[in-house]
Amino acid sequence: MAKAIKQIKRIEVSEEEKRASDLREIEDALIENKDALLETLSVVGGMKDRGILTLLNGLFGEGDRVLKVIVDLLNVPENTTALKNLMLLFGAAGKINVQDLEPLLLKVNSGIENVAEHSADNEKTSYLSLLRALKDPEINRSLTILITFLRGMGKDIENEEKMTDKSQSSEARQDL
Repeated sequence: MAKAIKQIKRIEVSEEEKRASDLREIEDALIENKDALLETLSVVGGMKDRGILTLLNGLFGEGDRVLKVIVDLLNVPENTTALKNLMLLFGAAGKINVQDLEPLLLKVNSGIENVAEHSADNEKTSYLSLLRALKDPEINRSLTILITFLRGMGKDIENEEKMTDKSQSSEARQDL
């Protein structure tokens, strides 16, 4: 019968072997991620060239004082109100149907281009030329869009969903 093992002798790895193994592991990781590392180094180099790294080092070195200045600036009532308005604006922007808005924006751009082309003209519009312009299909279409827009703005929206409920809006008015 075999004798029981009473003592286990562990294989000890020397410091040099451990270091060589770790170095091989790092080399393998560097080779696997070569492209990502080169791009990262390029970004960091650009940040250094533009002084962003210096700025970040200064911010981290003086972090508490910088944070205090930022908090003090945000604590001013005008800035607090501006932040609230900005959040409401982003909330409202999220409700805009961009697909419906796109054709209108393209028409606005076209109108701006037209104004830019004819901005040097110093012609005055007479009443008679204004009445003649109403017969122009493009102007008639633009006026129809404008009137439709104004009707939509004047529409009663009491039954439609609002961004904030009445209690929140009354609290916001009290804060101001």
